[in-house]
Amino acid sequence: MASQYDKLFLDWHSTTREQAIILDNIFRAHGFDKTAGILDCACGIGTQAIGLAALGYHVTASDISDGELVEAKERARKNGVEIRFEHADFCTLSETFSDQFDIVIAMDNALPHMLSGDALETAVRSIIGQIRPGGLFVASIRDYDSLLKSRPPYSPPYIHKTAKGQRLSFQTWIWNDDHYRLTQYIIEDEEKLSISKFDCEYRAVRREELTKLLKDAGCSEVSWKFPEETQFYQPIVVARK
Repeated sequence: MASQYDKLFLDWHSTTREQAIILDNIFRAHGFDKTAGILDCACGIGTQAIGLAALGYHVTASDISDGELVEAKERARKNGVEIRFEHADFCTLSETFSDQFDIVIAMDNALPHMLSGDALETAVRSIIGQIRPGGLFVASIRDYDSLLKSRPPYSPPYIHKTAKGQRLSFQTWIWNDDHYRLTQYIIEDEEKLSISKFDCEYRAVRREELTKLLKDAGCSEVSWKFPEETQFYQPIVVARK
């Protein structure tokens, strides 16, 4: 999906700038400025990493997907920003990084790719281990506390007008207890009709579970920020090591 991920947004470049400002506000509220060293440990195509680098942060970005990294590197080049990219599994970050960072981020619902409590605990401990004492972990996940009450079969569609027509994206969700199989559809109705389909599986992680794991891993402060406060589309957890 790496080559088509930006189609989920009306304007991906604007999104990188908007999300970087949201994250910058969070960092500053917790005492950090642009001298902070940042690791985006689930960088995908670089949506947050590129925006933060453009603001002047020193950014390292890693991902387990080589396809995502190829796309992210090219987008960083086109946007004229310097980012250190590494292939890394965020469950075993110490195998790739000997250094620690002031801030580690994992945005866009990355952590719920861990399909068991043990796997999530391994990821959390790996990530917190790469943060300097006093540093921050910032991550976003879907509002599963609400979603688990109704287990909706699909997400509301996004309809974007384009120069040649329109683009529609939506997801269907098949639930099995706290797991769900997600199918992402991207329909481009422009000069010709094009339909793309991608599948993956997630585990719905409640905020209480993630908060406990973060505290058990060595975080002294854990707080949650919601879209009405941040203007980000998912709840954000901020944890101080």
